[in-house]
Amino acid sequence: MIKNRYQVIGVMSGTSLDGIDVVCIEFEFDNAWHFKITHSETISYSSRWENILRNLVSYNTDELEQIDNDYTNYLSDVINDFINKNNIKGIDAICSHGHTALHQPDSGLTYQIGNKPNIATLLGEKVICDFRVQDVELGGQGAPLVPIGDELLFFDYNFCLNLGGFANISTTLNNDRIAYDICPVNIVLNHYVRLIGFDYDDEGKIAATGSINNDLLERLNNLDFYKETYPKSLGLEWVNKNIFPLIDSFQLETKDILKTFVEHIAIQIAKEINKKQNSSVLVTGGGAYNNYLMDRLKQHTQHDIVIPSNTVVEFKEALIFGLLGVLKLRNEINCLQSVTGASKNHSSGKIYLP
Repeated sequence: MIKNRYQVIGVMSGTSLDGIDVVCIEFEFDNAWHFKITHSETISYSSRWENILRNLVSYNTDELEQIDNDYTNYLSDVINDFINKNNIKGIDAICSHGHTALHQPDSGLTYQIGNKPNIATLLGEKVICDFRVQDVELGGQGAPLVPIGDELLFFDYNFCLNLGGFANISTTLNNDRIAYDICPVNIVLNHYVRLIGFDYDDEGKIAATGSINNDLLERLNNLDFYKETYPKSLGLEWVNKNIFPLIDSFQLETKDILKTFVEHIAIQIAKEINKKQNSSVLVTGGGAYNNYLMDRLKQHTQHDIVIPSNTVVEFKEALIFGLLGVLKLRNEINCLQSVTGASKNHSSGKIYLP
């Protein structure tokens, strides 16, 4: 039965490996969608899980299957702990992105771990997950999936920019929502700062002390991906093939790598948002806390850069996966042809019952 109020759990694990974002959200539909995040938490990965997830592309099919089983069990434990700790009752569904193991949509391949059917039994709740697969089967990129939420929840902004493992953006063009990945962000910055013993570059302070290598910057900006038109998306495989070997060939100090790559990020983002004039840009994701990156972006654009509350900055993707699940429950469109390049708009995701 279609109703106007829902309480769901949204779950997201991104490529930057910051941890598992879990939120409890109340949604209400009254000619438009409204939301309230009542509980939220990021559960950091153990070093064991972080190592496994960082190297997913190197495992064979049998190994991935076992990792998928183990991760599904682990994810259910994390979600159960969150529900019990916050004494959450009356859940309509748990809406989970899982974690991307492989994403090669041009080869018709996408694989999210943590979406095994038994997760519903382990949680004792209805679970909606595996949102990418159907879109890829329909000829789409299977990503990004968040733009429908941008359109329905954050319609006051001209652009919604998320800075996680990758920078992705959504906006409206000719009455259609479009969205695409722009460039890598934390998946690269965190990789290099770990070499000097940090999990991330706090506020971009290390990058700010470096020097830009103009030759590297030029070669980064000239990568073929940046010449492609949307829809387009990025994955770890592309970074491993195109970014890390290029940067490593220059043998730079970490601070210089960080400064050069931050400049690259700012240039690529500005190139996209400068296609419109006098715009407001909502910035979310961990990169919003990188003050140096934000300063460089502001140097390259005249737009109004808006950073919302910490809860929205940190949990927007988990929030929107909650909405994707609600839309699936209502059999309403949650995946846009104009965004992914699929053959049609559709209601994506699998529903598992306990």
